Amino acid sequence: MTLPLVSIVTPSYNQAKFLEQTILSVIHQTYPRIEFIVVDGGSTDGSVDLIKKHENSIDFWTSARDKGQTDAINFGFMQASGDIFAWLNSDDVYQPDAVEEAVDYLSDHPSVGLVYGDANIIDEKGSVVRKFNAKQTNYQRLRRGGVYIPQPAAFWRARLWERVGPLDPSYYFAMDYDLWLRLAKVSELKYLEGHTWANFRVHGQSKTITSDSRCWDEMLRIHRRDGGGWFSVLVAKYWIRKLITPLWNWWRRRRLLKKK
Repeated sequence: MTLPLVSIVTPSYNQAKFLEQTILSVIHQTYPRIEFIVVDGGSTDGSVDLIKKHENSIDFWTSARDKGQTDAINFGFMQASGDIFAWLNSDDVYQPDAVEEAVDYLSDHPSVGLVYGDANIIDEKGSVVRKFNAKQTNYQRLRRGGVYIPQPAAFWRARLWERVGPLDPSYYFAMDYDLWLRLAKVSELKYLEGHTWANFRVHGQSKTITSDSRCWDEMLRIHRRDGGGWFSVLVAKYWIRKLITPLWNWWRRRRLLKKK
């Protein structure tokens, strides 16, 4: 029986410091059928040289000015022909068995549309800071703000992307949350506890540090778009985060600077 083809898209812009680690983590997967797509936004920091260095292991790549990360991911999946989709940002890395374990589970559980595992949060040097707070979630929990899916450790069926995609380009930060909601509305999501599939990197220039406050603003927009009221768990979480986020980000930046 032919193994499913897994299409992995990596959007990148001026991430030469981390990009090669990302590329190698895809190339060195234990799973044999991967279609690897790299969409660079016209980097000027040597990223293109790194892509060319490994282009024999990359099925499609381009480097041209785009409208940002969401636009790059959507463009990448337009080139994809796989049965299973995932995207890996250019500062994150996979664990070697990630794709193989995800494919095995989806192959054995046809009713599941998206599967996700655990992820480490790592710093600029690759040291593990802590574990991502991954838990089982579903449509109702997502609507309440229970975003327990580590994006780099998530894999979903391409046919569902055709049904609910692409990503909404009006979202800069919460486009993955919006996708999880749309997928959860039409299929089952499954968390495999104890299966660590990715390392999610937090560093001084990452969106998690520089633009974290925008995430909950966008999640609130999605909540209101989908008919959510002002008196809800998600709105309460929004205001709590709004109050504590500046202090939290200051503390994270301080920790990162100390590690340099």
